[in-house]
Amino acid sequence: MAGKDGSTENNIWPMPKFRFSVDWGTIKQNIAFQEVSGLEAETQVIEYRASNSTLFSTIKMPGIAKYGNVTMKRGIFVKDNSFWSWYSQIKMNTIKRQTVTIKLLDENGKPTMTWTLKNAWPTKITGTDLKSDGNEVAVDTIEIAHEGLKISNG
Repeated sequence: MAGKDGSTENNIWPMPKFRFSVDWGTIKQNIAFQEVSGLEAETQVIEYRASNSTLFSTIKMPGIAKYGNVTMKRGIFVKDNSFWSWYSQIKMNTIKRQTVTIKLLDENGKPTMTWTLKNAWPTKITGTDLKSDGNEVAVDTIEIAHEGLKISNG
């Protein structure tokens, strides 16, 4: 909602989640995804008690960070096998890792929040279901593992 001077910069409104873009590795085009989920980070808890502690309890310390797999869904387009091409590169425990960037966009199409996945690679691909009496869009799903999630604003 615009302010008195017409600007939207000083407003404190939650962002809608329906306008976003995804840049995928060396492909710097915006890939049209229907859904992105799993942008999460978690730190394991280490419980420790020193042998000379007078407290009869443990202390909790931050441990190793873990990142959840990110799931992306998109419509199937004619002659576009990029999910399957990337997945088929897995050979003898090696894969071409890429940087995946997900951007939440404002009403002007400018990024307001960006999630960057480091060293991302596909762990699972699910093809569309096929139904002779259905009229939905054919959708592929890819699940991506990564080694770090960086979040930035603006």
